[in-house]
Amino acid sequence: MEASIRVGLVGYGLAGAFFHAPLIRTTTRLKLAAIVTSNSGRAIEARRMHPEAVVFATASELWDFASNLDMIVVATPNRTHVPLASAALSAGLHVVVDKPFAPTAAEGRQLIEHARSCGRMVTVFHNRRWDGDFLTVRRILREGALGDPFRFESRFERWRPVPKPGWRERGGPEEAGGILYDLGSHLIDQALVLFGPVVEVFAELDRRRSSVEVDDDAFVALTHASGVRSHLSMSALSAQAGPRFRLLGNRAAYVKHGYDVQEAALRGGAQPDNSHWGEEPRAAWGLLGRDDDLQPVPTEQGAYQDFYESIVAAITSGGQPPVDPDDAVSGLEIIEAARKSAFERRVVTLPVHSASRVNDS
Repeated sequence: MEASIRVGLVGYGLAGAFFHAPLIRTTTRLKLAAIVTSNSGRAIEARRMHPEAVVFATASELWDFASNLDMIVVATPNRTHVPLASAALSAGLHVVVDKPFAPTAAEGRQLIEHARSCGRMVTVFHNRRWDGDFLTVRRILREGALGDPFRFESRFERWRPVPKPGWRERGGPEEAGGILYDLGSHLIDQALVLFGPVVEVFAELDRRRSSVEVDDDAFVALTHASGVRSHLSMSALSAQAGPRFRLLGNRAAYVKHGYDVQEAALRGGAQPDNSHWGEEPRAAWGLLGRDDDLQPVPTEQGAYQDFYESIVAAITSGGQPPVDPDDAVSGLEIIEAARKSAFERRVVTLPVHSASRVNDS
């Protein structure tokens, strides 16, 4: 039998416990060998759910265990992503970093250079590239059903009038908290994948709840070099959510409500190892066409598991990782431009190099 790729998971909160651990566990040739969490309750749960893994309280203990590992997944607070990923690379390990890749684009570039100097892979968990509705949008664009697309509206809205405790909604810039880093990282990445380079950014960032210290309501407008405009909305105070996607073309439009089913399934304890994983019920399908002629479009099956399957292929064959870290840096450049735009109340121009190349594939 081929040897397993031994994985250490740093962080066992929402991302670690409900996204990474189940995906790692159900991916052929990946073995969850170690988990790091300083929370005693989470440590007990980690041992119960993953008895095959050694559980450590600190990352320093994990580095002493590094010779027993091949890869690290960083699923910790945003401010710790770069130092932990850098330490893992220095220990000779491949690295997956949860989004956002880094607090700043400059730190992201430095981490990429460090990975190259160490001869190790670094990639970013932009799992929403494998949302079923997003895969459906990609298919519709490939098929040309809209004609020439000119506007892409994408929303991720929640109703959380009472802020949750913790770093995500508090702290200074070094925390990389707030809704723009949290949800905007996904929406910006998806827009780049679909429509490529961005040349102009305009943004509005607000704090709508008095007890939070970071943005909790945001709008970002991107002008792509192709001429397509992306309008991205994210909010923690949306009592009624708008459509998840609204894509306009000169021949037709596609409108989709609701969210991908995979997150709810993972939170509910389901495992992504069956043939019906990621299937969406017909009642949730989006509509394609014009107001006088609308047709339901079957939603593609979501496939978060494909991210880690691609990780195995990249490590074993030396190929490209599922997400080019340079794409994540492009997203961070747009986040920084959005923050500048909101502060200065103006459109910010970007050089064309600040763009994902994935949409060219």
